[in-house]
Parts: sequence; structure tokens; C-alpha cells
Amino acid sequence: MKSLLLKLLNKNTKTRIKALIENTKAGLMRVMSKTRFTSSLYYTFFSTEFYREHQSVLKGSLRYHDNNTKAKDNRVLLRRNVHRLEKGLIMRPRRDVFATRYIQETVDAFVVTCNNQQLKKEELDWCVSVLSYFFEIAGKDSDIDKAKADYFACLEKLQSLDELTMCSVPYAKNTSEVSEITTEQLEKLFKQRRSTRWYLDQSVEMEKIERAMTIAKQAPSACNRQPFKFHVVTDKDMVNKVADTAMGTVGFGHNFPMIIAIVGDLSAYPAERDRHVIYIDGSLVAMQFALALETMELSSCMINWPDVEDREKRLEKLLDLDPHERTVMLMSVGYADPEGFIPFSHKKDNSDLIKVVK
Repeated sequence: MKSLLLKLLNKNTKTRIKALIENTKAGLMRVMSKTRFTSSLYYTFFSTEFYREHQSVLKGSLRYHDNNTKAKDNRVLLRRNVHRLEKGLIMRPRRDVFATRYIQETVDAFVVTCNNQQLKKEELDWCVSVLSYFFEIAGKDSDIDKAKADYFACLEKLQSLDELTMCSVPYAKNTSEVSEITTEQLEKLFKQRRSTRWYLDQSVEMEKIERAMTIAKQAPSACNRQPFKFHVVTDKDMVNKVADTAMGTVGFGHNFPMIIAIVGDLSAYPAERDRHVIYIDGSLVAMQFALALETMELSSCMINWPDVEDREKRLEKLLDLDPHERTVMLMSVGYADPEGFIPFSHKKDNSDLIKVVK
């Protein structure tokens, strides 16, 4: 019916109707946006745009709760708390006694992950290194002493303990490896990376994707949770289907050799306050990933993922995503067609991007 009416209406009538709808909506938003309460009412009664996010945040918080209370998967909690210990260990001055509020929780999570054999070797090495160092320097305290006993009781059962380096602990800045890359070389790499939309008909080696991830995962992440996963799509039919779910790929999405969906995991957080972190951490790692690809002769294009419900449903089905998983962006990857054009895309002046706060 809607399509039939649109065909019957002339262009001027369509324009007037569209303007009327937009002005009415703007007037309603002007009234409802005056307070936070009325703004909430607007999104309760007049818009469904945040329905998916509301459910995703709740589902994520619930999964976090179930994972930790039902001893299913405590890795997120463990990673967060081990990082908290790291920050306590580097404080100046460092207190003799700290982490009393969460050290038992940390050890309990460590025991669960060890019993469930959920930690990879390097992750286990990091946890054991930091926890052992903490208990070595920690002052006398009843809570710490109990946690210490539980921790070393767990260590005695670890068969892989001899394989650990026990060196993954905080270190002085002046002992870290210094890169020989100059500012000019880094600038050249940044300018070399441009959104590439035309690719050769050539497959991308997974070894290069693995190597790029090894480099990219050094990106900063809040409390070292790293709440993201790269869904790498290589099958040509599936690549086309995933590319078609995004807006802005019409006319060139068919030539992608590979497409990657960067997906955030809201079950990494117990509270709503952290719901945006998946987008921050996911974007940081995506940028470093794209730059790493450039050093291996691979090009990429970041593809915006708008929150449009029908497209969310399509991608959710294609990638078999859970309700607590939200897509941050898509990224095409491939060997650039040397004859393909790239938009110049002038960047704003620094004066528009930097505000000095005095």
C-alpha cells in the first residue's frame, strides 16, 4: 500500500509530506528533550531505536552474573582483577597492604578457570606471574593470607607450572624495547593506509590475518578485558551476504575477497556504565589491525555499521551472534587493485580538532 501511494504522489507532494513529518518529529523532540525523564519517555513511547541496545546490555550483564556466580567462565573477572593488581603494584608509593577487597574474588576466579582449563598458556603465565609477585610483596593481612593459601593450593595441582616463565610482571619503562621507527616513517604509514574499495581477485592468507592480530591486540583495552572478537569471513558467497547487510557498500561490495566483523561482547561488564567500552576498545584494535595489514601489502576499508534493526537481524543470523554481542564495524580486507581509485578525503585542520583547555 505504501509503495502504491508513493507512486501516485507527485514529487512536490512527497517533498511537502516529508517536510511535515520531519518538522513534526523535530517539534516533538524539542519538547521531549528538555529533561532526561521526558527524553526517556520519548524513547519509550515514540521510538524503538534503543530497544536492541537495551536488551543487549541487560543480556550482557546477566551473562556476566551467571558466568561468575555459577562458575561457568570467570576469565573476564580474572583479567580485570589481575590488571587491578598490576596497577596496585606500580603505584608510587606502593602500599604494603592493598587489594583486600577483591583478592579473594580474584583467587576464586583463578581457581575456577584453572579447574575448567580455560586459560591459554600465555594468559596463565601472566596471571600466575602477577599473583605470585603480589603475594610475595604483600604485607600481613588476614584476607590476603587466606587468599594466598587458596592460591598456592591451586598452584600445586597445576601440571603446566614448570612451563611458565613467571616473568609477565610490571617492569620499568627504561627496560622496554624502543622502536626505531621515526615520526616521518609512522606518518608515511598512516597516509599509506586509506579506505580501499577495489581489490584484486586474490585470496588473503590467514597467516597474515593471524600476524596482524598478534600486532593489533597490543592496543589499549579498559582493564585489559579485550571485549571483542574478529569474525573473519572468507567464503565468497558469505562475504557478499555480509557486505550486503551494511549500508554504503553498494557498487563495490561484490569485489571484497574477505570481510571481517568486529563484534563487541557486552558480557564482559556487570553494569550499564561500561556499555560503550566495546566500541572504544573495538575501534582501537581495529585501527591497529588495519595499520598492521598495510605492512603486509594488504589494504582495508572500515565500513560503518549503523544501528538499523532489519540489518542487525540479518547479520546476527549470518554470524550466529548472541543477544549480548554487538557489531562495532565491518572491515573489508584484500590486495588492492593498483588501478582502483581511492577518495582523496581531505582531513580537517588541526585548529578544528584540538581545543586547548586552560
